[in-house]
Amino acid sequence: MLLRFVILLGIAMPLFAANLRLYLKDGDYQVVREYQVVQDRVRYYSMDRADWEEIPLELIDLKRTEKENAEKTAAMAETLKQDKAEDDAIRGDRKLVASIPDSVGPYWIDGQSLIPLVSAPVTMANSATRRILQVLTPAPIVAGKTTITIDGKAAKFRLTTGEPEFFFRLAQYERFGIIKLDPKKNERVVETIEILPTGEDPEEFQKVVPVFKKQLGEQLYKVWPEEPLAPGEYALVEFTGGQIDIQVWDFGVDKAGDKTVGKVPEKPATKKK
Repeated sequence: MLLRFVILLGIAMPLFAANLRLYLKDGDYQVVREYQVVQDRVRYYSMDRADWEEIPLELIDLKRTEKENAEKTAAMAETLKQDKAEDDAIRGDRKLVASIPDSVGPYWIDGQSLIPLVSAPVTMANSATRRILQVLTPAPIVAGKTTITIDGKAAKFRLTTGEPEFFFRLAQYERFGIIKLDPKKNERVVETIEILPTGEDPEEFQKVVPVFKKQLGEQLYKVWPEEPLAPGEYALVEFTGGQIDIQVWDFGVDKAGDKTVGKVPEKPATKKK
């Protein structure tokens, strides 16, 4: 008979965490914990009988057995690689979280640094009044449409990625998210809200971008868009449902290489130690 050795990691096939299939040439197989080829026989540990056994090598479909085991080994290695990447990401988030200042508001995650976004004053206008809100302050409820805007055609804070990630520290429990802004003359429209004369709550914001949210601590979240953001004007917003209370942090998304509108601040707020 053919004298054959299969040597891996020194003298034998490695041990696997998962059970293996040792295929026979007749199409059947044995479920084994491990096996090794020794000259003209295959020695294996049977999972059915919980003992070591031997079988002639000529009865084994070694090519099929090795191919399946190699695929299983590669799959396990890929799983371990992904698990390690996830663990590294979690550890990285924890270090960044520990470095976030106590100041409320959103922080853009720039690699290993955090850059704070600056709150933008918003203007609220209807047919009777026009007022500027610097912070979260309830506006008087007046029947009709109220338009919320930000001055300027574009935000000073610019990004060249459509997949930004932010940490968002809230002052208190409020609703928050990302909104697409509509440029209009020399301002950007945050939202136009319909207020009913019956005294019902104003409608919810309609231009909220779908995002993923992950709570990392008390009033601290990580937020990022579900789909890449197209170039344009956006804002992170914090608001109270059913009320016209809103605080806005605007930013723009440019195409990579486009430096004609603005740029990201040069100095980060904090760096990972």
